[in-house]
Amino acid sequence: MRIKIISSLEKCFLDEDIGIKKEYKRGSCLKNELFHFCVAYSNENDRCYSFLSINSDIKQYVKVWRIESVPVQLAAERKFCDDYFLRKKPGLYPDVLQPLESNGRLIVSENLKALMVEVDTKGQVEAGVYPITFCFNAGEEKYSEIFELEIIDAYLPEQDIKYSQWFYCDSLKDYYRTETFSEKHFEIIENFAKTAVRYGVNTLLTPVFTPPLDTYVGGERSTMQLVGVEKNKGVYSFDFSLLKRWIEMCNRIGIKYFEISHFFTQWGAKAAPKIMATVDGEYKRIFGWETEATGKDYIEFLKAFIPAFLDYMRSLGSADKRCFFHISDEPNAEQIEDYLAAKSVVVSLLEGYTIIDALSSYEFYSKGVMKNPVVSIQHIEPFIENNADNLWGYYCLCEGKEVSNRFIAMSSHRNRIIGTQIYKFNLEGFLHWGYNFYYNQFSYAFVNPFMSTDGEYFGSAGDAFSVYPGPDGKPWESIRLLVFFDALQDIRAFKLCEQLYGRDYVLNILENGIEPITFKKYPRNEDYLLKVREIINHAIKQSGCE
Repeated sequence: MRIKIISSLEKCFLDEDIGIKKEYKRGSCLKNELFHFCVAYSNENDRCYSFLSINSDIKQYVKVWRIESVPVQLAAERKFCDDYFLRKKPGLYPDVLQPLESNGRLIVSENLKALMVEVDTKGQVEAGVYPITFCFNAGEEKYSEIFELEIIDAYLPEQDIKYSQWFYCDSLKDYYRTETFSEKHFEIIENFAKTAVRYGVNTLLTPVFTPPLDTYVGGERSTMQLVGVEKNKGVYSFDFSLLKRWIEMCNRIGIKYFEISHFFTQWGAKAAPKIMATVDGEYKRIFGWETEATGKDYIEFLKAFIPAFLDYMRSLGSADKRCFFHISDEPNAEQIEDYLAAKSVVVSLLEGYTIIDALSSYEFYSKGVMKNPVVSIQHIEPFIENNADNLWGYYCLCEGKEVSNRFIAMSSHRNRIIGTQIYKFNLEGFLHWGYNFYYNQFSYAFVNPFMSTDGEYFGSAGDAFSVYPGPDGKPWESIRLLVFFDALQDIRAFKLCEQLYGRDYVLNILENGIEPITFKKYPRNEDYLLKVREIINHAIKQSGCE
Protein backbone atom coordinates (compact mmCIF):
# COMPACT_ATOMS: atom_id res chain seq x y z
CA MET A 1 0.00 0.00 0.00
CA ARG A 2 1.27 3.47 -0.89
CA ILE A 3 0.26 6.67 0.87
CA LYS A 4 1.22 10.26 0.15
CA ILE A 5 0.05 13.54 1.64
CA ILE A 6 -0.58 16.09 -1.10
CA SER A 7 -2.06 19.55 -1.31
CA SER A 8 -5.75 20.23 -1.87
CA LEU A 9 -4.76 21.65 -5.26
CA GLU A 10 -3.92 18.17 -6.58
CA LYS A 11 -6.60 16.00 -8.17
CA CYS A 12 -6.16 12.24 -8.25
CA PHE A 13 -7.55 10.40 -11.27
CA LEU A 14 -8.15 6.68 -10.91
CA ASP A 15 -5.67 5.75 -13.65
CA GLU A 16 -2.78 7.86 -12.36
CA ASP A 17 0.26 6.70 -10.42
CA ILE A 18 0.75 8.08 -6.94
CA GLY A 19 4.40 8.65 -7.76
CA ILE A 20 3.63 11.68 -9.95
CA LYS A 21 1.93 13.54 -7.10
CA LYS A 22 3.92 16.15 -5.20
CA GLU A 23 4.36 15.50 -1.52
CA TYR A 24 3.01 18.16 0.84
CA LYS A 25 3.99 17.55 4.44
CA ARG A 26 3.66 20.89 6.21
CA GLY A 27 1.44 23.96 6.02
CA SER A 28 0.16 26.84 8.10
CA CYS A 29 -3.10 28.62 8.74
CA LEU A 30 -4.58 31.28 10.96
CA LYS A 31 -6.63 30.41 14.02
CA ASN A 32 -10.08 30.75 12.46
CA GLU A 33 -9.20 29.39 9.03
CA LEU A 34 -10.42 26.15 7.45
CA PHE A 35 -7.31 24.35 6.25
CA HIS A 36 -7.49 21.72 3.52
CA PHE A 37 -5.12 19.07 2.21
CA CYS A 38 -5.39 15.56 0.77
CA VAL A 39 -4.13 12.07 1.50
CA ALA A 40 -3.63 9.97 -1.62
CA TYR A 41 -3.55 6.17 -1.46
CA SER A 42 -3.41 3.08 -3.69
CA ASN A 43 -2.34 -0.54 -3.54
CA GLU A 44 -0.13 -2.15 -6.16
CA ASN A 45 -1.29 -5.62 -5.15
CA ASP A 46 -4.76 -7.02 -4.66
CA ARG A 47 -7.66 -5.02 -3.37
CA CYS A 48 -7.79 -4.78 0.41
CA TYR A 49 -9.76 -3.21 3.21
CA SER A 50 -8.06 -0.63 5.34
CA PHE A 51 -9.28 1.23 8.41
CA LEU A 52 -8.24 4.83 8.86
CA SER A 53 -7.51 6.33 12.24
CA ILE A 54 -6.12 9.75 13.11
CA ASN A 55 -3.79 10.57 15.96
CA SER A 56 -3.30 14.21 16.92
CA ASP A 57 -3.78 16.63 19.77
CA ILE A 58 -6.26 18.42 17.47
CA LYS A 59 -7.99 15.25 16.29
CA GLN A 60 -11.42 16.56 17.31
CA TYR A 61 -11.08 19.39 14.78
CA VAL A 62 -10.20 17.14 11.83
CA LYS A 63 -12.83 16.08 9.30
CA VAL A 64 -12.18 13.59 6.49
CA TRP A 65 -14.14 12.84 3.29
CA ARG A 66 -13.60 10.25 0.57
CA ILE A 67 -13.05 11.92 -2.78
CA GLU A 68 -15.08 9.91 -5.28
CA SER A 69 -15.17 10.14 -9.04
CA VAL A 70 -18.20 11.14 -11.09
CA PRO A 71 -19.01 10.51 -14.75
CA VAL A 72 -18.04 13.37 -17.06
CA GLN A 73 -19.24 13.32 -20.65
CA LEU A 74 -18.63 16.96 -21.59
CA ALA A 75 -15.38 17.87 -19.88
CA ALA A 76 -14.67 21.01 -21.89
CA GLU A 77 -17.03 22.68 -24.33
CA ARG A 78 -15.01 23.15 -27.52
CA LYS A 79 -15.90 26.77 -28.20
CA PHE A 80 -15.32 27.78 -24.58
CA CYS A 81 -12.08 26.03 -23.69
CA ASP A 82 -8.32 26.22 -24.03
CA ASP A 83 -5.44 23.79 -23.48
CA TYR A 84 -5.27 24.57 -19.77
CA PHE A 85 -7.58 21.73 -18.70
CA LEU A 86 -6.43 18.60 -16.89
CA ARG A 87 -8.28 16.43 -19.39
CA LYS A 88 -10.91 16.86 -22.08
CA LYS A 89 -12.05 13.33 -22.80
CA PRO A 90 -15.10 11.65 -21.28
CA GLY A 91 -14.36 9.59 -18.21
CA LEU A 92 -14.45 9.41 -14.44
CA TYR A 93 -13.22 12.58 -12.75
CA PRO A 94 -12.61 13.16 -9.02
CA ASP A 95 -15.07 15.65 -7.52
CA VAL A 96 -17.71 14.63 -4.98
CA LEU A 97 -16.82 14.43 -1.28
CA GLN A 98 -18.58 11.54 0.42
CA PRO A 99 -18.69 11.09 4.18
CA LEU A 100 -16.24 8.59 5.57
CA GLU A 101 -17.75 5.55 7.27
CA SER A 102 -17.82 5.86 11.06
CA ASN A 103 -15.29 3.03 11.44
CA GLY A 104 -12.95 4.60 8.86
CA ARG A 105 -13.22 1.66 6.46
CA LEU A 106 -11.71 2.18 3.00
CA ILE A 107 -11.43 -0.07 -0.01
CA VAL A 108 -7.89 0.25 -1.36
CA SER A 109 -7.08 -0.95 -4.88
CA GLU A 110 -4.58 -0.27 -7.63
CA ASN A 111 -6.68 2.76 -8.62
CA LEU A 112 -5.43 6.03 -7.19
CA LYS A 113 -7.86 7.62 -4.77
CA ALA A 114 -7.64 10.33 -2.13
CA LEU A 115 -9.16 11.72 1.03
CA MET A 116 -9.97 15.38 1.54
CA VAL A 117 -9.01 16.64 4.99
CA GLU A 118 -10.39 19.77 6.62
CA VAL A 119 -9.00 21.18 9.85
CA ASP A 120 -11.31 23.63 11.57
CA THR A 121 -10.01 24.60 15.00
CA LYS A 122 -12.76 27.23 15.36
CA GLY A 123 -10.24 29.63 16.87
CA GLN A 124 -10.04 27.43 19.97
CA VAL A 125 -6.51 26.03 19.64
CA GLU A 126 -3.35 27.75 20.84
CA ALA A 127 -0.75 28.76 18.28
CA GLY A 128 1.88 26.13 17.60
CA VAL A 129 2.82 23.19 15.39
CA TYR A 130 0.51 20.18 15.52
CA PRO A 131 1.40 16.83 13.91
CA ILE A 132 -1.55 14.92 12.44
CA THR A 133 -0.86 11.23 11.88
CA PHE A 134 -2.95 9.23 9.41
CA CYS A 135 -2.81 5.52 10.18
CA PHE A 136 -4.00 2.91 7.67
CA ASN A 137 -4.59 -0.51 9.24
CA ALA A 138 -4.83 -3.16 6.55
CA GLY A 139 -4.92 -6.38 8.54
CA GLU A 140 -1.40 -7.27 9.57
CA GLU A 141 0.02 -4.38 7.57
CA LYS A 142 0.04 -0.87 9.00
CA TYR A 143 1.00 2.33 7.22
CA SER A 144 1.14 5.91 8.38
CA GLU A 145 1.97 9.42 7.22
CA ILE A 146 2.32 12.63 9.22
CA PHE A 147 1.28 16.14 8.29
CA GLU A 148 2.43 19.10 10.37
CA LEU A 149 0.07 22.05 10.66
CA GLU A 150 1.27 25.30 12.14
CA ILE A 151 -1.46 27.42 13.66
CA ILE A 152 -0.49 31.08 13.66
CA ASP A 153 -1.55 33.40 16.46
CA ALA A 154 -3.79 35.61 14.33
CA TYR A 155 -7.33 35.66 12.99
CA LEU A 156 -8.60 36.19 9.46
CA PRO A 157 -10.74 39.32 9.26
CA GLU A 158 -14.39 38.90 8.41
CA GLN A 159 -15.14 38.30 4.73
CA ASP A 160 -16.17 41.59 3.14
CA ILE A 161 -16.49 40.32 -0.43
CA LYS A 162 -20.13 39.82 -1.33
CA TYR A 163 -20.46 36.34 -2.75
CA SER A 164 -23.49 34.64 -4.30
CA GLN A 165 -24.07 31.28 -5.90
CA TRP A 166 -27.57 31.05 -7.28
CA PHE A 167 -29.64 28.84 -5.04
CA TYR A 168 -32.44 26.83 -6.71
CA CYS A 169 -35.17 25.76 -4.30
CA ASP A 170 -37.00 23.89 -7.06
CA SER A 171 -33.99 21.59 -7.55
CA LEU A 172 -34.33 20.50 -3.94
CA LYS A 173 -38.09 20.06 -4.21
CA ASP A 174 -37.77 17.93 -7.33
CA TYR A 175 -34.84 15.81 -6.16
CA TYR A 176 -36.26 15.05 -2.72
CA ARG A 177 -39.90 15.01 -3.90
CA THR A 178 -41.22 17.38 -1.29
CA GLU A 179 -44.12 19.81 -1.35
CA THR A 180 -43.10 23.39 -2.08
CA PHE A 181 -42.07 25.23 1.09
CA SER A 182 -43.33 22.41 3.27
CA GLU A 183 -41.63 21.69 6.59
CA LYS A 184 -39.44 19.08 4.90
CA HIS A 185 -38.62 21.40 2.01
CA PHE A 186 -37.59 24.20 4.37
CA GLU A 187 -35.47 21.76 6.38
CA ILE A 188 -33.61 20.71 3.23
CA ILE A 189 -33.29 24.31 2.04
CA GLU A 190 -31.68 25.24 5.34
CA ASN A 191 -29.30 22.28 5.18
CA PHE A 192 -28.08 23.36 1.75
CA ALA A 193 -27.96 27.03 2.68
CA LYS A 194 -25.91 26.29 5.81
CA THR A 195 -23.27 24.57 3.71
CA ALA A 196 -23.27 27.49 1.28
CA VAL A 197 -22.66 29.89 4.17
CA ARG A 198 -19.93 27.70 5.65
CA TYR A 199 -18.05 27.96 2.38
CA GLY A 200 -18.35 31.68 1.85
CA VAL A 201 -21.79 32.48 0.42
CA ASN A 202 -23.15 35.55 2.19
CA THR A 203 -25.66 36.68 -0.44
CA LEU A 204 -28.63 34.40 -1.12
CA LEU A 205 -30.90 34.42 -4.17
CA THR A 206 -34.31 35.01 -2.62
CA PRO A 207 -37.30 33.83 -4.68
CA VAL A 208 -39.77 36.58 -3.86
CA PHE A 209 -41.29 35.36 -7.12
CA THR A 210 -40.24 32.33 -9.16
CA PRO A 211 -36.83 33.31 -10.60
CA PRO A 212 -37.11 33.82 -14.40
CA LEU A 213 -33.79 32.08 -15.00
CA ASP A 214 -32.61 29.32 -17.32
CA THR A 215 -36.09 28.61 -18.64
CA TYR A 216 -37.08 28.22 -22.29
CA VAL A 217 -39.39 30.86 -23.72
CA GLY A 218 -42.91 29.85 -22.80
CA GLY A 219 -41.74 27.35 -20.21
CA GLU A 220 -42.39 27.43 -16.49
CA ARG A 221 -40.27 26.47 -13.53
CA SER A 222 -41.98 24.98 -10.50
CA THR A 223 -43.59 27.80 -8.56
CA MET A 224 -41.16 29.06 -5.91
CA GLN A 225 -42.86 32.21 -4.65
CA LEU A 226 -42.24 33.45 -1.12
CA VAL A 227 -44.76 36.27 -1.38
CA GLY A 228 -48.46 35.49 -1.47
CA VAL A 229 -50.47 37.73 -3.78
CA GLU A 230 -54.17 38.47 -3.68
CA LYS A 231 -56.20 40.72 -5.92
CA ASN A 232 -59.72 41.51 -4.86
CA LYS A 233 -61.87 43.94 -6.84
CA GLY A 234 -58.74 45.25 -8.54
CA VAL A 235 -56.76 45.91 -5.33
CA TYR A 236 -53.55 44.00 -4.51
CA SER A 237 -52.57 42.73 -1.08
CA PHE A 238 -49.55 40.67 -0.07
CA ASP A 239 -48.79 37.90 2.40
CA PHE A 240 -45.16 37.97 3.59
CA SER A 241 -45.32 35.08 6.07
CA LEU A 242 -43.18 32.71 3.96
CA LEU A 243 -40.71 35.50 3.26
CA LYS A 244 -40.49 36.15 6.99
CA ARG A 245 -39.59 32.51 7.57
CA TRP A 246 -36.95 32.72 4.83
CA ILE A 247 -35.38 35.84 6.35
CA GLU A 248 -35.38 34.30 9.82
CA MET A 249 -33.57 31.30 8.37
CA CYS A 250 -31.02 33.55 6.65
CA ASN A 251 -30.41 35.50 9.86
CA ARG A 252 -30.00 32.27 11.80
CA ILE A 253 -27.39 30.76 9.48
CA GLY A 254 -25.41 33.92 8.70
CA ILE A 255 -26.66 35.27 5.37
CA LYS A 256 -25.93 38.99 5.19
CA TYR A 257 -27.58 40.03 1.94
CA PHE A 258 -30.73 39.14 0.03
CA GLU A 259 -30.47 38.92 -3.74
CA ILE A 260 -34.05 39.53 -4.81
CA SER A 261 -35.14 37.51 -7.84
CA HIS A 262 -35.32 39.31 -11.17
CA PHE A 263 -38.28 41.53 -12.02
CA PHE A 264 -38.04 40.63 -15.74
CA THR A 265 -37.07 37.65 -17.87
CA GLN A 266 -33.51 36.68 -18.74
CA TRP A 267 -31.58 37.87 -21.81
CA GLY A 268 -33.24 41.18 -22.53
CA ALA A 269 -36.11 41.87 -20.13
CA LYS A 270 -38.85 41.14 -22.67
CA ALA A 271 -41.46 39.78 -20.28
CA ALA A 272 -42.60 39.55 -16.68
CA PRO A 273 -41.65 36.60 -14.45
CA LYS A 274 -44.15 33.94 -13.52
CA ILE A 275 -46.35 35.27 -10.71
CA MET A 276 -49.17 33.38 -9.08
CA ALA A 277 -52.06 35.06 -7.27
CA THR A 278 -55.51 34.52 -5.87
CA VAL A 279 -57.79 36.76 -7.91
CA ASP A 280 -61.30 37.17 -6.54
CA GLY A 281 -60.99 33.74 -4.95
CA GLU A 282 -59.35 31.92 -7.88
CA TYR A 283 -55.67 30.89 -7.66
CA LYS A 284 -53.97 31.30 -11.02
CA ARG A 285 -50.96 32.64 -12.88
CA ILE A 286 -51.42 36.36 -13.53
CA PHE A 287 -48.10 37.16 -15.26
CA GLY A 288 -45.57 35.25 -17.35
CA TRP A 289 -44.05 35.02 -20.80
CA GLU A 290 -47.17 36.48 -22.38
CA THR A 291 -46.86 39.64 -20.25
CA GLU A 292 -44.93 42.50 -21.84
CA ALA A 293 -42.31 43.89 -19.49
CA THR A 294 -43.71 47.39 -19.73
CA GLY A 295 -47.35 46.38 -20.00
CA LYS A 296 -49.86 48.44 -18.04
CA ASP A 297 -51.03 45.58 -15.80
CA TYR A 298 -47.54 44.58 -14.77
CA ILE A 299 -46.52 48.18 -14.08
CA GLU A 300 -49.61 48.51 -11.88
CA PHE A 301 -48.59 45.37 -10.01
CA LEU A 302 -45.00 46.53 -9.42
CA LYS A 303 -46.21 49.90 -8.16
CA ALA A 304 -48.24 48.06 -5.56
CA PHE A 305 -45.71 45.35 -4.72
CA ILE A 306 -42.36 47.15 -4.43
CA PRO A 307 -43.43 49.77 -1.86
CA ALA A 308 -45.23 47.09 0.17
CA PHE A 309 -42.18 44.84 0.04
CA LEU A 310 -39.80 47.60 1.13
CA ASP A 311 -42.13 48.63 3.95
CA TYR A 312 -42.25 45.05 5.16
CA MET A 313 -38.47 44.64 5.03
CA ARG A 314 -38.02 47.88 6.97
CA SER A 315 -40.41 46.57 9.60
CA LEU A 316 -37.93 43.73 10.21
CA GLY A 317 -35.22 46.19 11.21
CA SER A 318 -33.74 47.72 8.06
CA ALA A 319 -33.60 44.38 6.24
CA ASP A 320 -34.39 46.41 3.11
CA LYS A 321 -30.85 47.82 3.16
CA ARG A 322 -29.51 44.28 2.83
CA CYS A 323 -31.26 43.79 -0.53
CA PHE A 324 -29.83 43.77 -4.03
CA PHE A 325 -32.32 44.00 -6.89
CA HIS A 326 -32.21 42.67 -10.45
CA ILE A 327 -33.77 43.81 -13.69
CA SER A 328 -32.76 41.08 -16.17
CA ASP A 329 -29.93 38.58 -16.34
CA GLU A 330 -27.26 38.82 -19.08
CA PRO A 331 -28.70 41.38 -21.50
CA ASN A 332 -26.49 42.08 -24.53
CA ALA A 333 -25.59 45.35 -26.24
CA GLU A 334 -28.44 45.00 -28.76
CA GLN A 335 -30.94 44.84 -25.89
CA ILE A 336 -30.02 48.09 -24.16
CA GLU A 337 -33.25 49.82 -25.15
CA ASP A 338 -35.39 46.94 -23.89
CA TYR A 339 -33.38 46.81 -20.67
CA LEU A 340 -33.73 50.56 -20.16
CA ALA A 341 -37.48 50.39 -20.76
CA ALA A 342 -37.84 47.66 -18.14
CA LYS A 343 -35.56 49.43 -15.70
CA SER A 344 -37.57 52.64 -16.05
CA VAL A 345 -40.58 50.78 -14.65
CA VAL A 346 -38.90 50.15 -11.28
CA VAL A 347 -36.02 52.59 -10.90
CA SER A 348 -38.08 55.31 -9.23
CA LEU A 349 -39.61 52.71 -6.91
CA LEU A 350 -36.12 51.55 -5.89
CA GLU A 351 -34.49 54.94 -5.43
CA GLY A 352 -31.61 54.61 -3.00
CA TYR A 353 -31.36 50.83 -3.43
CA THR A 354 -28.70 48.83 -5.29
CA ILE A 355 -29.55 47.26 -8.65
CA ILE A 356 -27.09 44.71 -9.99
CA ASP A 357 -27.13 42.52 -13.10
CA ALA A 358 -24.78 40.09 -14.78
CA LEU A 359 -23.59 41.32 -18.18
CA SER A 360 -20.63 41.34 -20.55
CA SER A 361 -21.02 44.55 -22.57
CA TYR A 362 -19.04 47.60 -21.42
CA GLU A 363 -21.57 49.76 -23.24
CA PHE A 364 -24.05 49.21 -20.41
CA TYR A 365 -21.64 50.88 -18.02
CA SER A 366 -20.20 53.57 -20.29
CA LYS A 367 -23.70 54.80 -21.13
CA GLY A 368 -24.76 54.80 -17.50
CA VAL A 369 -27.35 52.06 -18.00
CA MET A 370 -25.87 49.97 -15.18
CA LYS A 371 -23.99 51.54 -12.26
CA ASN A 372 -23.30 48.29 -10.41
CA PRO A 373 -22.19 45.81 -13.09
CA VAL A 374 -21.60 42.12 -12.43
CA VAL A 375 -19.21 41.36 -15.26
CA SER A 376 -18.07 38.13 -16.87
CA ILE A 377 -14.35 37.89 -16.12
CA GLN A 378 -13.88 36.96 -19.77
CA HIS A 379 -14.97 40.53 -20.61
CA ILE A 380 -13.95 42.44 -17.50
CA GLU A 381 -10.79 44.13 -18.80
CA PRO A 382 -12.41 47.33 -20.24
CA PHE A 383 -14.23 47.84 -16.94
CA ILE A 384 -10.93 47.58 -15.05
CA GLU A 385 -9.06 49.79 -17.54
CA ASN A 386 -11.70 52.49 -17.08
CA ASN A 387 -11.76 52.19 -13.27
CA ALA A 388 -15.40 51.10 -13.07
CA ASP A 389 -16.90 51.58 -9.62
CA ASN A 390 -18.85 48.99 -7.63
CA LEU A 391 -17.51 46.21 -9.82
CA TRP A 392 -18.43 42.56 -9.32
CA GLY A 393 -17.13 39.63 -11.34
CA TYR A 394 -18.83 36.43 -12.37
CA TYR A 395 -18.30 33.29 -14.35
CA CYS A 396 -20.49 30.59 -15.76
CA LEU A 397 -20.66 28.54 -18.95
CA CYS A 398 -18.49 30.67 -21.23
CA GLU A 399 -15.48 31.36 -19.00
CA GLY A 400 -13.18 28.59 -20.16
CA LYS A 401 -10.57 30.34 -22.29
CA GLU A 402 -7.57 31.76 -20.44
CA VAL A 403 -9.54 32.85 -17.37
CA SER A 404 -10.06 30.98 -14.12
CA ASN A 405 -13.10 28.85 -13.40
CA ARG A 406 -14.04 25.70 -11.53
CA PHE A 407 -15.13 23.16 -14.08
CA ILE A 408 -14.50 19.59 -12.91
CA ALA A 409 -11.88 19.11 -15.65
CA MET A 410 -9.91 22.18 -14.56
CA SER A 411 -7.05 22.12 -12.09
CA SER A 412 -7.79 23.31 -8.59
CA HIS A 413 -5.15 26.03 -8.79
CA ARG A 414 -7.06 27.48 -11.74
CA ASN A 415 -10.04 27.60 -9.41
CA ARG A 416 -8.22 29.13 -6.43
CA ILE A 417 -6.32 31.84 -8.35
CA ILE A 418 -9.57 33.85 -8.49
CA GLY A 419 -8.92 34.99 -4.91
CA THR A 420 -5.65 36.63 -5.90
CA GLN A 421 -7.36 38.31 -8.86
CA ILE A 422 -10.32 39.55 -6.81
CA TYR A 423 -7.90 41.04 -4.29
CA LYS A 424 -5.66 42.75 -6.83
CA PHE A 425 -8.53 44.36 -8.71
CA ASN A 426 -10.60 45.24 -5.64
CA LEU A 427 -13.80 43.58 -6.78
CA GLU A 428 -16.74 44.33 -4.52
CA GLY A 429 -18.43 41.00 -5.09
CA PHE A 430 -18.47 37.77 -7.05
CA LEU A 431 -21.27 35.68 -8.53
CA HIS A 432 -21.31 32.13 -9.77
CA TRP A 433 -24.66 31.13 -11.15
CA GLY A 434 -24.89 27.50 -10.16
CA TYR A 435 -24.87 26.29 -6.55
CA ASN A 436 -27.42 23.50 -7.07
CA PHE A 437 -28.95 23.68 -10.55
CA TYR A 438 -30.04 20.10 -11.32
CA TYR A 439 -31.70 20.60 -14.73
CA ASN A 440 -30.70 20.55 -18.36
CA GLN A 441 -30.42 23.67 -20.50
CA PHE A 442 -33.52 25.87 -20.34
CA SER A 443 -34.93 23.52 -17.69
CA TYR A 444 -36.75 21.19 -20.05
CA ALA A 445 -36.09 18.32 -17.65
CA PHE A 446 -34.62 17.43 -14.28
CA VAL A 447 -31.28 15.56 -14.30
CA ASN A 448 -29.54 13.40 -11.73
CA PRO A 449 -26.35 15.35 -10.91
CA PHE A 450 -24.53 12.17 -9.90
CA MET A 451 -24.99 10.86 -13.45
CA SER A 452 -25.18 14.02 -15.57
CA THR A 453 -22.55 16.45 -14.34
CA ASP A 454 -22.89 18.57 -17.47
CA GLY A 455 -26.67 18.99 -17.46
CA GLU A 456 -27.08 16.85 -20.59
CA TYR A 457 -24.37 18.77 -22.47
CA PHE A 458 -25.61 22.11 -21.14
CA GLY A 459 -22.02 23.15 -20.36
CA SER A 460 -18.68 21.92 -19.13
CA ALA A 461 -19.16 19.47 -16.28
CA GLY A 462 -19.55 21.04 -12.86
CA ASP A 463 -20.62 24.47 -14.05
CA ALA A 464 -24.21 24.13 -12.88
CA PHE A 465 -23.59 23.03 -9.31
CA SER A 466 -20.92 22.76 -6.63
CA VAL A 467 -22.80 20.52 -4.19
CA TYR A 468 -24.47 17.15 -4.70
CA PRO A 469 -27.78 16.12 -3.08
CA GLY A 470 -26.94 13.66 -0.33
CA PRO A 471 -29.34 10.87 0.64
CA ASP A 472 -30.43 12.47 3.94
CA GLY A 473 -31.51 15.88 2.67
CA LYS A 474 -28.05 17.32 3.25
CA PRO A 475 -25.57 18.34 0.57
CA TRP A 476 -22.39 16.51 -0.29
CA GLU A 477 -19.60 18.97 -0.95
CA SER A 478 -17.27 18.98 -3.94
CA ILE A 479 -13.55 19.58 -4.29
CA ARG A 480 -14.44 22.76 -6.17
CA LEU A 481 -16.57 24.16 -3.36
CA LEU A 482 -13.77 23.87 -0.80
CA VAL A 483 -11.04 25.13 -3.11
CA PHE A 484 -13.04 28.23 -4.04
CA PHE A 485 -13.53 28.91 -0.35
CA ASP A 486 -9.76 28.72 0.09
CA ALA A 487 -9.58 31.51 -2.50
CA LEU A 488 -11.93 33.59 -0.35
CA GLN A 489 -9.75 32.86 2.68
CA ASP A 490 -6.70 33.98 0.69
CA ILE A 491 -8.38 37.36 0.16
CA ARG A 492 -8.96 37.72 3.90
CA ALA A 493 -5.32 36.83 4.64
CA PHE A 494 -4.12 39.34 2.02
CA LYS A 495 -6.29 42.04 3.59
CA LEU A 496 -4.97 41.31 7.07
CA CYS A 497 -1.41 41.51 5.75
CA GLU A 498 -2.35 44.78 4.01
CA GLN A 499 -3.56 46.22 7.32
CA LEU A 500 -0.18 45.38 8.84
CA TYR A 501 2.20 46.35 6.04
CA GLY A 502 0.28 48.18 3.31
CA ARG A 503 -1.21 47.20 -0.01
CA ASP A 504 2.00 47.60 -2.02
CA TYR A 505 3.72 45.14 0.28
CA VAL A 506 1.09 42.49 -0.45
CA LEU A 507 1.05 43.15 -4.20
CA ASN A 508 4.84 42.81 -4.29
CA ILE A 509 4.50 39.36 -2.72
CA LEU A 510 1.80 38.35 -5.19
CA GLU A 511 3.76 39.47 -8.24
CA ASN A 512 7.32 38.89 -7.15
CA GLY A 513 9.30 37.55 -10.10
CA ILE A 514 6.30 37.12 -12.39
CA GLU A 515 4.40 39.17 -14.96
CA PRO A 516 1.65 41.40 -13.57
CA ILE A 517 -1.41 39.30 -12.82
CA THR A 518 -4.57 39.88 -14.85
CA PHE A 519 -7.72 37.82 -15.25
CA LYS A 520 -6.11 36.10 -18.24
CA LYS A 521 -2.47 36.02 -17.18
CA TYR A 522 -1.49 34.34 -13.94
CA PRO A 523 0.79 31.52 -12.70
CA ARG A 524 -0.44 28.17 -13.91
CA ASN A 525 0.84 25.94 -11.14
CA GLU A 526 -0.08 25.06 -7.58
CA ASP A 527 3.34 25.91 -6.14
CA TYR A 528 2.70 29.61 -6.64
CA LEU A 529 -0.43 29.70 -4.49
CA LEU A 530 1.01 27.53 -1.72
CA LYS A 531 4.19 29.61 -1.58
CA VAL A 532 2.33 32.93 -1.57
CA ARG A 533 0.15 31.90 1.36
CA GLU A 534 3.15 30.71 3.35
CA ILE A 535 4.92 34.05 2.76
CA ILE A 536 1.79 35.98 3.75
CA ASN A 537 1.29 33.80 6.83
CA HIS A 538 4.92 34.24 7.86
CA ALA A 539 4.63 38.02 7.52
CA ILE A 540 1.51 38.00 9.69
CA LYS A 541 3.29 35.84 12.26
CA GLN A 542 6.31 38.13 12.34
CA SER A 543 4.08 41.14 13.02
CA GLY A 544 2.96 39.65 16.31
CA CYS A 545 -0.63 40.21 15.20
CA GLU A 546 -3.32 38.82 17.46
